[in-house]
Amino acid sequence: MAVERQRQHEQDPNIRKTNFDAVEENLTDEQAKLESSRCLNCKNPRCVSGCPVNINIPAFIHEVKEGNVDKAGEVIRQSSMLPSVCGRVCPQERQCEGKCVLGIKGDAVAIGALERYVGDKTKAAETEIKPSGKKVAIVGSGCAGITAAADLRKAGHEVTVFEALHELGGVLRYGIPPFRLPRVVLDRELDALRAMGVKFNKNVIVGKSITLKQLEDDGYDAIFICSGAGLPKMMGIPGENLNGVYSANEFLTRVNLMHANDDKYPTPLRVGKKVAVIGGGNVAMDAARTSLRAGFEEVHIVYRRTEAELPARKEEIRHAKEEGVIFDLLHAPVEILGEEGYVKGMKFEIMELGEPDESGRRKPIGTGKYTVMDVDSVIVALGTGPNPIIQKSAVADDMAFDTDKKGYIVINGETGETSIPKIYAGGDVAPTGPSTAINAMGAGKRAAKAINELLK
Repeated sequence: MAVERQRQHEQDPNIRKTNFDAVEENLTDEQAKLESSRCLNCKNPRCVSGCPVNINIPAFIHEVKEGNVDKAGEVIRQSSMLPSVCGRVCPQERQCEGKCVLGIKGDAVAIGALERYVGDKTKAAETEIKPSGKKVAIVGSGCAGITAAADLRKAGHEVTVFEALHELGGVLRYGIPPFRLPRVVLDRELDALRAMGVKFNKNVIVGKSITLKQLEDDGYDAIFICSGAGLPKMMGIPGENLNGVYSANEFLTRVNLMHANDDKYPTPLRVGKKVAVIGGGNVAMDAARTSLRAGFEEVHIVYRRTEAELPARKEEIRHAKEEGVIFDLLHAPVEILGEEGYVKGMKFEIMELGEPDESGRRKPIGTGKYTVMDVDSVIVALGTGPNPIIQKSAVADDMAFDTDKKGYIVINGETGETSIPKIYAGGDVAPTGPSTAINAMGAGKRAAKAINELLK
């Protein structure tokens, strides 16, 4: 009989929506062996091409099948220093698993679950590092920065990562809730970099605390900017300045990084009874599910298209529904209604779908019909743009980058080179805009390769 795809055990939805503990457990040893036996070990593995960092997926799965978990970890870490992270947060169904041959007529191999299993059971092997005498500064400690730091350190360069916040990890820490990415997992991956000799400087805003020119003057031979896209995009409708309106970026940062859901901390949230989360991506799902855990009694996801067009991962949508999040589809925000400076409701236009637009999804068209929802809080999860602090600082130092009309730093897509010599950029601060963890890692690897060639 064919082996069925193995499923990780999950917390009961009614219990997990009251805590921030991990929703899923790892595969058991027996499950991991069974799941690895499903891999066909294709001669031309499409799963590898679907991975932005080209992990040798059939090779690591074969090692799991043979019981060589440590060897599987070595295979993965040749391409990725964050297996425990990527196994949890990457959209495998659109990348590696989306290319799996088994997925054509059935369930793809659970590549993400196997990667997570291996990442949690193994650690990076110690490697001898021969000093190159070169120094590299990395601006930002998110996925791109961590990946570049690892590759550059392996090449022997002295690497220092500058982080604006008081904790490391970038969006992995402030954006992704601990029920999806436990902090012990993220800290373990960062400790591996420290063990390699990567240095971290927190509470340093490059462009304010220190400028790029000062980094150059301090003797850094190259700089990689991966400061993310931390500038929230709002709706531009009346009422957005009312108390009770948050960007998803602010809301998640306050809960994930500042513990604002706990009134023992000095900056608590004003938690109401009913919240509307505007958007349909993974960030919207994170904000909605975090709202439940923060104490909101009723949580709505409001999206202007249908469920078929929701850009979030299917798993995240399923988890949100199981936990009681209500989906109001074909609703477009028109106005946020207030009373005495606070949110009291939202007005929406009812939409219908027309022909596909430039994104390939059917375009929402207004029907002229409206509805009002009583809410006391609104979270806007419509994406982010690049924070302009570094760009403005560079202009003041007569080393302005080429940027596009949206403020992203223009780069060579193959190398990450900017218009300023020896300065590279990648991840969400580049024209690709906000992306996935694994795509940011790919950008970090490309930039590290180019920087290493430069320094040679």
